[in-house]
Amino acid sequence: MVNDKPVNEQKRTFCVIGAGTAGLCAARHALQAGGSVTIFEMDKQLGGTWVFSEEVDKNEYGIDVHSSMYKGLKTNLPKEIMGYPDFPIPEQDSSYIPAEDMIKFFQLFSDSFGITEHIRFNHYVIRIKPTKDERQWEVIVKDCPNDKLLTYYFDYVLVCNGHYHTPNFPNYPGASTYKGKQMHSHEFRCNDPFVGETVLVVGAGPSGMDMAYEMSKKAERVTLSHHLKDTPKTIFPDNVTLKHDVVSLTETGAVFSDGTSQDFSVICYSTGYKYTFPFLSADCGIIVEDNYVQKLYKHCINIRYPTMAFIGLPFYVCAAQMMDLQARFCIKFFSGAKELPSAEEMEADTNAEMEERWSRGLKKRQAHMMGPQEDVYYDDLAKTAEVEPIKPVIKKLHKVCAFRFSEDLVNFRRDKFRIVDDQTFVKVD
Repeated sequence: MVNDKPVNEQKRTFCVIGAGTAGLCAARHALQAGGSVTIFEMDKQLGGTWVFSEEVDKNEYGIDVHSSMYKGLKTNLPKEIMGYPDFPIPEQDSSYIPAEDMIKFFQLFSDSFGITEHIRFNHYVIRIKPTKDERQWEVIVKDCPNDKLLTYYFDYVLVCNGHYHTPNFPNYPGASTYKGKQMHSHEFRCNDPFVGETVLVVGAGPSGMDMAYEMSKKAERVTLSHHLKDTPKTIFPDNVTLKHDVVSLTETGAVFSDGTSQDFSVICYSTGYKYTFPFLSADCGIIVEDNYVQKLYKHCINIRYPTMAFIGLPFYVCAAQMMDLQARFCIKFFSGAKELPSAEEMEADTNAEMEERWSRGLKKRQAHMMGPQEDVYYDDLAKTAEVEPIKPVIKKLHKVCAFRFSEDLVNFRRDKFRIVDDQTFVKVD
C-alpha cells in the first residue's frame, strides 16, 4: 500500500489516466503549471490508440486491448493539423502519415517536455473514488508486471483514456440467428482473412469507408451499408456496392431498408464505440447514458467534483488541437490561475448548451458531437479560460479535409499541404 499524499500542500498533485494524445498534452500543461504529475498507462508504451497490437481481445496481463489499429493504417487527416498547437509534427514528404510516425511524434513530444519520466507503464487503473473528506482522490492501480495493487492520493484527476476501445454493436432483429461471422472494426488487423469472403460493412464513417476499401482488396465482394443523406461521392472498386440501412439479419445475410436482401459470410460493424469509465466509482458524480457523459462543464470538468476533468470526449473535431486546448482550459482553473464558476453557474451553463443542442435535433449519443459547431466550442473554451485559441489556419484546413475520404477514398491521402502562416495554408502539387 502506497500513500502519496503530498507533503507540501502547495504542490498540486495530478493523476493522468492514459499516455495517448490527450494524456500527454494534459501532463505537459500540468507539469508546466508546477504540478506533480503521475501518468498511469496500461500499455508498455505511449501513444494510446495509435499503438498497434496483434491482439484483439486481451493483452498478456488479461486486460482488454484498447488499440483498434490495423496494419498499414495511415492518418485520415493531414499531419499539419494533427500535431499540438506549438509542437507540430516534423516535416515529411507526405501529409498523411503512417501510425508508426505518429508514435515517433508522441515520443518526441513526451521526451521534449520531460513527460516520459512521469509515466508508469503497464499500470492499470482499477478504481478512482473521492476520499471521505472529498478533498482528494483515492486511486487504486494494478502494477501488472509485479501483480501488485497500489493506492495513491491525488488532488486532481485528468481522465484521458480515449473512446475508441469498447465496440458499440447495433441490436438488429435476427442477429442471433445469423450463422456467419460477426465482428467489429476494432478487431480488424489486416485483410488476409477475407480472401474470397462476401462482406457487409455497416457504417460509412472514416473507419467504415476504410474497412470497405481494405477488405475489397481480398474479398469476393463488399457491401457498405450507410444512412448518410448524401451518398459518398468516392469511386469504389468494382466489387464494392453501397446500400442504405440494415433493418434485420437472417441466417445467411441482411435485409435492407429498400426491401432487398443479400447473403454475406462476414458482417463487420463499423458502428463506433462506447464511452466507458469502468474505474470510476459510483460516487464520482459521473453517469453515462447512451454516450452522453454528464454532468460536465464545457464537456470537460466534473461539476459534482470540479477537481476531475475529461480530456478528448468531443468528436468530429480536430483532435490533438482540441485536446491541448481542453487541457489548457482545465489546468488554468486547476492551477489556481483562474477561479471556476460556482457549481450552480456551471450547471446552468451546461443545461443551456445542451438544450440548444437538443433543439437542433441532436440525440443523446450525439451529446459530444461538434462537427459544424467545433469553432464555436473552441472559441468558447479559449474565451472562458482566457487561453490562446486554436489558430485560424488549423480550423480552415480541418474543414477542407474533414470529409475528403467521402469524396475520394482511394486518392485523398495523396494530398499534400503546407501551412504558410496562422491564417493561410496551400495545397502542394
